[in-house]
Amino acid sequence: MPSLKDLRNRIASVKATRKITKAMQMVAAAKLRRAQEAAIAARPYAERMDAVLANLAGGVTNREGASPLLVGTGKSDTHLLVVMTAERGLCGGFNTNIAKLARADAIRLMAAGKKVKIMTVGRKGADNLRRDLGKSIVDRADLRNVRSLSFADAEGISNKILGMFDAGEFDVATLYFSEFKSVIAQKPTALQVIPAKVPEAKAATGKSHTAAAVYEYEPDEETILGLLLKRNISTQVFRALLENAASEQGARMSAMDNATRNAGDMINKLTIKYNRMRQANITKELIEIISGAEAL
Repeated sequence: MPSLKDLRNRIASVKATRKITKAMQMVAAAKLRRAQEAAIAARPYAERMDAVLANLAGGVTNREGASPLLVGTGKSDTHLLVVMTAERGLCGGFNTNIAKLARADAIRLMAAGKKVKIMTVGRKGADNLRRDLGKSIVDRADLRNVRSLSFADAEGISNKILGMFDAGEFDVATLYFSEFKSVIAQKPTALQVIPAKVPEAKAATGKSHTAAAVYEYEPDEETILGLLLKRNISTQVFRALLENAASEQGARMSAMDNATRNAGDMINKLTIKYNRMRQANITKELIEIISGAEAL
């Protein structure tokens, strides 16, 4: 049984931990607002990029000489999984859920006879996948020193992906990240970027039912599409980074809130135990004093 001193030390230790978790919760809450605004602001741009690609790809896909970024290499033997996680932990199941989705897809692909290569963005993804899929990790992007994400960071990652594709190192590339829904909900997502998953061109926009506008492109559609496909990869990587940043702060805020509450509950239980033990010791000492006085 712990002594009164041990209980006092444990109570002081849990109180110090509660201060840390509370501070981390407040910091995450402050960062979440900016990260959420950035993620939400990037969504319309990415959606509009999809719409433009759909319009262009409709008349180019079936032509000879179409870009491999759009139609693929004609095979799907080698898959590149770009697993995007955080550089730090203490954010609940955020990193684990993304790695779990990527691991399940990697195992499924390898069972089907495909070759899997993994590029990790963020230290926690590499740590999580190293034990089971360490031999498949071929590259890693380090964003530890990046304090504020920019499009240049996404371009650096997309250039690595395009360089590997141009060298014939893979046939299909998929991004793994967490889509931000709310503070308590983040959805692990897999998004194929090579060949591009172009949505079908819609004949109507919004609530109107008018026919889609006809565009004339200068220079030709193939040239513009070739540039936009590369730009689209950078855009999707940037969007994934922003979604991850917002999801990470939301998950950390929720996890630290739970930790603070649990620390408070533990302090209450230890305090009750301490008071009961202290009362028992006082009662025991009084009984000994009274017994000694009666013996005299």
